[in-house]
Amino acid sequence: MTKLSAGSSLVLPPREAGVSSRRWLCAAIQSAILDGQLPPGASVPATRTLAAQYRISRGTVVSAYHQLRSEGYVTGTVGSGTYVNSVLPDGLLHVSRNATTSTPIAPPAARALTAFAHRVQLFRGYEARPLRAFRANQPALDLFPTTLWAQVAARRLRRATPESLLGCGPLGYRPLQEAVADYLRDSRGVRCDAEQVAIVSGVQEALDLAGRMVLTPGDTVCLEDPGYPGAARVFEALGATIAAVPVDDEGITLTDASWRTARLAYVTPAHQFPLGTSMSLPRRLELLEWARASGGLIFEDDYDAEYRYADRPVPALQGLDRHGVVLYAGTFSKVLFPSLRLGYLIVPPDLRARFAAAKSVVSRHASLQEQAILCDFIAGGHFGRHLRRMREVYAERLAVLLEASRERLGGLIDVPDIEAGLQTVGWLRGGITGEAATSAALARGVEITALSRFTRGLVRREGVQLGFAAVDPIELRRGVMELGRALEGLRPPTSP
Repeated sequence: MTKLSAGSSLVLPPREAGVSSRRWLCAAIQSAILDGQLPPGASVPATRTLAAQYRISRGTVVSAYHQLRSEGYVTGTVGSGTYVNSVLPDGLLHVSRNATTSTPIAPPAARALTAFAHRVQLFRGYEARPLRAFRANQPALDLFPTTLWAQVAARRLRRATPESLLGCGPLGYRPLQEAVADYLRDSRGVRCDAEQVAIVSGVQEALDLAGRMVLTPGDTVCLEDPGYPGAARVFEALGATIAAVPVDDEGITLTDASWRTARLAYVTPAHQFPLGTSMSLPRRLELLEWARASGGLIFEDDYDAEYRYADRPVPALQGLDRHGVVLYAGTFSKVLFPSLRLGYLIVPPDLRARFAAAKSVVSRHASLQEQAILCDFIAGGHFGRHLRRMREVYAERLAVLLEASRERLGGLIDVPDIEAGLQTVGWLRGGITGEAATSAALARGVEITALSRFTRGLVRREGVQLGFAAVDPIELRRGVMELGRALEGLRPPTSP
């Protein structure tokens, strides 16, 4: 074995305040080994020597050496000394103290990936950034009763049992399934029982499950155009062919030739995303007849139908279904808070067992503790009270947006009267494009989204999406003023 060139001395960095001697010594010797100060095969100072040098107890040094030996950094026996291992654990794991996430890694010459891996694209979710007008698709998180939620969660955790820590069936926690079924029957007119409720992590998982069940690569899926891009991302990753079907004032149109071969249709009938219109009854019946006659399925995304401000929410399309052709999905992320990641999928009775099998393989089940907490929140009446409060708040904020827009944005953008949702559409005037408006508004600290970003075909009418639910009245008024200045800068000069 080689000996240290410095003899029995070893220079270690000073110990930081609050760090125990043992922890400091382990980390310091490990660093000396990884940095090359103690190369492989080098002897490590005797425990008595190191204890005297740094004025710590010999027992502390012995304990530190024992820890380093158990981790594979040093080796040795009583009476023969302690030495640095020739093969270090960090070497086996390809770990370097100087390595960074940008350190290049050479992949195998022939990396085998599936078609799914090549098709799937990153779909960005919520980002933590300062709130400003007109943030869309987000609830008022500052008004969520976090203290109440914490109390409900604490009570649930105090009552935890071995069974609750073990898990639940793939379709979810039975009391929550029952609570969701009761809520949907009463508030949305959905025809279901608890056995049909699948608790999922959100609509994205519901879309993925539905696609896996009914689509093979090359199958056609009809999507609203403009429409929700997250649905297209899922179905494209599964190899489906997307048919972008135009939307009119009554909802998705059914004259497109792609309907003849479509296996699945994705729609948002209660509050079309992003235009905000509601599908008419004749169009709903026509869509249901297509599914019955063709053997296709309808995926109904009821993403924010709880928030209707003029009267009761429009009943779900699923409530009209008499042939089991509708998959009905909703989420608590828009109603409570996004990071909850809990939603539901109502499946026809004949598909229940197949969806349960798929869920058990893909994700086992949603977090049981979160399901139980949500169930308690609903059963305690807190969910209903929160919904009623938010309807009042959002109705007030919508009124502020509409009033301020009429006063400041006349001739630049038309914001129609709407009765539901967390955001609305603004139709641009004077030849202004949505992309130009989005860039100009962003330069003034205002967030809007061009409708062209939700369109797969031709842009039929230039417009932008304006969110109001998450934004307080003061910020809404500021946003309207800045948006007006931004749009005025884009308006072509008038001829003399």
